[in-house]
Amino acid sequence: MREAPEVPAAHSGRSALDVARALAEEAGRSALAAFHEPKEVIVKGRGNLLTQTDLAVERFLQEGLDAEFPTHGVLSEETATDTSTDGYVWVVDPIDGTKNFASGIPFWCINIALCRDGEPLVAVTHDPIHSETFHAVRGGGAFVNDTPVRASDKPTVLASNLGFDIGYDNERGKQQLRLVYHLFPNMQALRIPGSAALGLAYAACGRYDLFVHRYLFPWDIAAGILLVREAGGLITDEAGNAITIRSETAIAGGVAVHADFLREAARYTNEPVE
Repeated sequence: MREAPEVPAAHSGRSALDVARALAEEAGRSALAAFHEPKEVIVKGRGNLLTQTDLAVERFLQEGLDAEFPTHGVLSEETATDTSTDGYVWVVDPIDGTKNFASGIPFWCINIALCRDGEPLVAVTHDPIHSETFHAVRGGGAFVNDTPVRASDKPTVLASNLGFDIGYDNERGKQQLRLVYHLFPNMQALRIPGSAALGLAYAACGRYDLFVHRYLFPWDIAAGILLVREAGGLITDEAGNAITIRSETAIAGGVAVHADFLREAARYTNEPVE
């Protein structure tokens, strides 16, 4: 698979995608070993945790990216949250789904994206538990390992499996639950994954027909934006507007069900919970 011309090669001569995949998969091996061991957990807020594995993986990824792309910035969840998104910047979440990771729930991932001026060019979402690497380069399609994937072609919410996530903001979480209350049971199934990055990756490959989240950060969504787009899907903010890596909300999945979801959600926005 060829990279888009604007994606620079690494210091070693490897492609940006090859570097990102290699780093994510190596980090995944060490994180997977730590997953089965006792963990020291720091509580950052309700449901928002930090482990030593988050810090170790982040350090490993930053060092690897700095060695291969010394002129690029790194924006990451734990230690480099204020990095400017101007120019070439790697956006990193060392463990997305830390609450799952710390609780022994096998649904978490390592998330890496290369952006230029905030526009995702390369995406890697690696799930060590299931030995799956979701990846894309702008203009080159989306893949799980080496198999091409496509977003859902389901026509309606009623025909679809929906993924929702709640996040750490209490009021936004209540809004999500109110929306689910109004939509249910007019859907096939509802899932709450606990990992925004894997939720978006699953939307890209049609496992979720649609994924909805209302409390996001760049390291959660930068890779997912590209994965969904390259899989032929649609990703917007909750109002249906163009999304950026700084958007805090996302609706992602098949084009038709995305449109139907916006129509259905608009009907219930102001309706009270009985």
